[in-house]
Amino acid sequence: MQPVVTVGLDGSPESLAAARWAAEEAGRRKLTLRLLHALPTLAPEPARLPAEVDQNYWAKRLVDTAQAELRARHPGLAIDTSLVADDAEHALLQAASESEMVVVGSRGLESVESYFLGDVSMPVVARAERPVVLVRAEPRNARRAAAAERSVVVTLKLRGSPDDLLDFAFRTAAVRKLPVLAVHGRSVPLRARTPWGVDHGFSEETTRGAQEQVSKALLPWREKYPRVDVADSIRLESPAKAVVQAAEGASLLVVGRRRHRAGPAHYLGPVAQAAVHHGRCPVAVVAHD
Repeated sequence: MQPVVTVGLDGSPESLAAARWAAEEAGRRKLTLRLLHALPTLAPEPARLPAEVDQNYWAKRLVDTAQAELRARHPGLAIDTSLVADDAEHALLQAASESEMVVVGSRGLESVESYFLGDVSMPVVARAERPVVLVRAEPRNARRAAAAERSVVVTLKLRGSPDDLLDFAFRTAAVRKLPVLAVHGRSVPLRARTPWGVDHGFSEETTRGAQEQVSKALLPWREKYPRVDVADSIRLESPAKAVVQAAEGASLLVVGRRRHRAGPAHYLGPVAQAAVHHGRCPVAVVAHD
């Protein structure tokens, strides 16, 4: 099967932003873009029907309108469309098994409300075997981040960051000609806290030790992707907070989640939870063992 980038369309501003991001990514990777719209009430496709009696008219119009815009933006891009008589979650999970990645819209909510992504995004993120990218709608009059700030940010564990995670981050940076910023966060124990901040001796010792491990962890990826500029950031705060703060102004934030983890069906680890709920840039969640 030909590799594709699949984007879920539902007509919302978020799904249209996702389609634009997916089209750009598919073009850079020289892949086909698949526009997927799923609706359980879609009627079986009959022979030609006039629009006024075609039960699928609005579904077709939604996909055709998005396709027309994307073809105008990316004239050489191969685009397929898919109307599926199924619920969106099941259709997207099926599409994920056949795609390089799945891209979906994510509502930009804040505070307590941001813990509810809706009925579709969270199950897909938590269960898809391939990377899932969440894209928020760009606010009107939003200013583009400064070029120096735009990068692919990836969370880095010192005890064996998964290859799938780092390879996705570096490959995306390579095709987009962007630098990688690898972020390692480390929580500070109470004994190292002082009224004026973190104990200086603890900070220096911890940062120095972590820097050696970070450099060692990134060395194979510097060698595999020699044209990608790489920087690292070691932050003495929780990994979840560190990576979300570091991704302000980034082009993409890449985080991981474990496959087949025991616990709630839609459970994500704290770093992935923080990223998908509070990250303002597109967020890629990559499944790994």
